[in-house]
Amino acid sequence: MKRILSLCFALLLVSGCLLSAHAYESTTGPTGVLKYDKGKAFEGYTLYSPTIRCKTTYLIDMEGNVVHKWDSEYDPGLHAVLLPNGNLLRAGAIPQKKEAGYLGFGGIGGIIEEFDWNGKKVWECKLYSPGKEFQHHTFDRMPNGNTLILGWEYKTKEEAIAKGRDPNTCPTDPIVQDDIPHDGFWVDFVREVNKKGKTVWEWHAWDHIGRGPKKLDINHRLPEHVGLTYPNYDWSHFNTVWYLPKTNQVLLNSRNFAEFYLVNHKTGEIEYRWGNPSAYGAGKAPSWYDNGDQKVFGTHSPVMLENGNVLLFDNGSERPEGNRSAAVEVDPKTGEIVWQYTSNHSASFYSYRQGAVQRLPNGNTLITSTHGGHIFEVTPEKKVVWDFVNPIVAGKAKSVISEEDAIPQEKHKNGMLNMVHRAYRYGHDYPGLKGKDLSQKAPLVEGSPVFFKDYTVR
Repeated sequence: MKRILSLCFALLLVSGCLLSAHAYESTTGPTGVLKYDKGKAFEGYTLYSPTIRCKTTYLIDMEGNVVHKWDSEYDPGLHAVLLPNGNLLRAGAIPQKKEAGYLGFGGIGGIIEEFDWNGKKVWECKLYSPGKEFQHHTFDRMPNGNTLILGWEYKTKEEAIAKGRDPNTCPTDPIVQDDIPHDGFWVDFVREVNKKGKTVWEWHAWDHIGRGPKKLDINHRLPEHVGLTYPNYDWSHFNTVWYLPKTNQVLLNSRNFAEFYLVNHKTGEIEYRWGNPSAYGAGKAPSWYDNGDQKVFGTHSPVMLENGNVLLFDNGSERPEGNRSAAVEVDPKTGEIVWQYTSNHSASFYSYRQGAVQRLPNGNTLITSTHGGHIFEVTPEKKVVWDFVNPIVAGKAKSVISEEDAIPQEKHKNGMLNMVHRAYRYGHDYPGLKGKDLSQKAPLVEGSPVFFKDYTVR
């Protein structure tokens, strides 16, 4: 029966009746590993956490088999990493109450958890204080054992106006998002905590409000139609934090400003920014069908590469010259894009929000296109050599996803119920995998066809 189902998939694909769930005009498609070029893909294990109604983090092999997993009491908030000691570090999403003081913003989490290989929780740090502060999006374990945590802190409208916010742009009535009323600004900050959870360093966007290249303009606003809170209360919407030991800097990223920043860990000064010069009055702003001087739109997950360049995920959403996502490598010395990957058809690779990139040791790039639960690997020559669609759909394993597995547009644009915020590939020689038994394998979907094995391109 399994073989028959696989052949049916192949025949439908060849006949044009069925395409991959993330290809041109597809409404139905298979999940799991769809392509695997053993000669060109970087061999290892991929770690990912299905974002919606799934408390499990999976480590899968190149064929999509589960070789290890961890369970938490919380849904992801939003991703996990495998530490060099073999422990799992993840953000968890503490359930929000539908009342004032809580948050309905995308990316809200509340807790960072660390589990050993056997699934025992060995450390946690909560940043969850209604009406005051919340952890969101991400974190980073530093070489000294401390942890950087990205957070939001509450500021009233009056405090924002005193900082220079135009009062005419402050909503008169509370804005309701995810059934939660919001009536004040939630501003990004970074907290560094030690192993005991004690704060040892902080950086606050609030302290860097102003005009010019080293400041954040509190009156920089996205258009009203972009989202309920983006133009006002979710003002800067950071989504990335990495510590850079070589330069003692912190790499941050703002989705709303469409920029990444290099911040001096000692002084807190913004030493470099790239992506959208119009955000600080240094370039032409986008307009109708004209990107202006803005380079990227709605960015996520920049990472510093060994060569000193920065690799990032450009969502390309609300892009005047056409929506399309891209993996972009920029040289900070020149400000020029030196490499990028986009698909020939934007429907094959486009994530309206979220997304991630990872440069692999062999030079390939692992890309997480969040909204389709789509994880794939491309070579420097831009050839796809590994292609995977997450089969965990709202906590249930499915061999095929379809239009019914899409989130209604009125609730979430272009999202599927198999979303994945970030994925990471770890090579066989990664220290965190040393001595670990990875011989026990189980399919993500029991009895599902193995598409990349049973389908042959003709």
